[in-house]
Amino acid sequence: MAEVTREQIEAAIKGYVEPHMEKNLVDAKCVKAVEIDGGSVKVTVELGFPCDGTKAELAGAVKERVQSVDGVTSVEVNLGWKVVAHSVQKSLKPIDNVKNIIAVASGKGGVGKSTTAVNMALALAAEGARVGILDADIYGPSQPRMLGVSGQPESKDGKSLEPMESYGLQAMSIGFLVDEETPMIWRGPMVTQALEQLLNDTNWASLDYLIIDLPPGTGDTQLTLAQKVPVSGAVIVTTPQDIALLDARKGFKMFEKVEVPVLGIVENMSIHICSKCNHEEHIFGEGGGMRMAEQYGVDFLGALPLDIRIREETDGGKPTVVAEPDSRISQIYREISRKTAAKLALQAKSYASKFPNIVIQNN
Repeated sequence: MAEVTREQIEAAIKGYVEPHMEKNLVDAKCVKAVEIDGGSVKVTVELGFPCDGTKAELAGAVKERVQSVDGVTSVEVNLGWKVVAHSVQKSLKPIDNVKNIIAVASGKGGVGKSTTAVNMALALAAEGARVGILDADIYGPSQPRMLGVSGQPESKDGKSLEPMESYGLQAMSIGFLVDEETPMIWRGPMVTQALEQLLNDTNWASLDYLIIDLPPGTGDTQLTLAQKVPVSGAVIVTTPQDIALLDARKGFKMFEKVEVPVLGIVENMSIHICSKCNHEEHIFGEGGGMRMAEQYGVDFLGALPLDIRIREETDGGKPTVVAEPDSRISQIYREISRKTAAKLALQAKSYASKFPNIVIQNN
């Protein structure tokens, strides 16, 4: 019997394209070890994104490939994941205790961006990651209501805030600090300062991802985030209609100008399925998000239906991913989140933590 070689094993694994990264595991540098003892093969795979929901399926696919190699009698696949910090805008340093910041944006209001952001955050947490969400909408904060959280955050030292907790997420919003019905009659500089304080003065506890739910548009808040907040990537939420796509394109161009990579496009309210007769109808048009993704050469992360349950559950303070974890809609949110994290995992790593801090002292 011919001797089994590492080259044969790697060639077999290369035949499997991991669906979230859309790349084979060898080229993506996820195969960490291949141990061969006669016909027994042990493969260690480490993905760069959380995948508790599909881990067994991925390991099974690798095992099947390796088993097809001549001379292999038994296969053991150890598959895990580890999230690392990825590079941010050149002039900025990552925030302590936060590996990656992902901005969820839309050019236009009313497209379901906040609902998408909170369900993506909960989906990443369901996949096993440590996740936080920052509500960056100072004028119209919605995350406290969506997460079913009330009350004020604690401050142990009188300077910093402890994040609020809900469904395993760490959360911060101006909505925790003011009454729900109090309008924020602030000018731009006050808003941007408030955003920076909410981000930097919150004691985030070792997060893999911090999702920032941005207000709609391309104004002061978005520019502050792009210029002063170390963002690893952005996700654009749109609906299929032309008017929403027009504004979504402006959001895309803004991130492009400030060198924040867009990880992909999410199309919300893609199709309406009648709750009475199951008739399917494209109320807001069809395929707009996909066409935008193709036009700009970015990934189409997924399409979400216009469904009354999504609205009812977020309004009720228990978003779909936790209200109905096994539903088809929750599975779409989880797939979108895995794809987003996988696209980020393929980007350059941040080495900021490797560099020493230079302190000059006058003795």
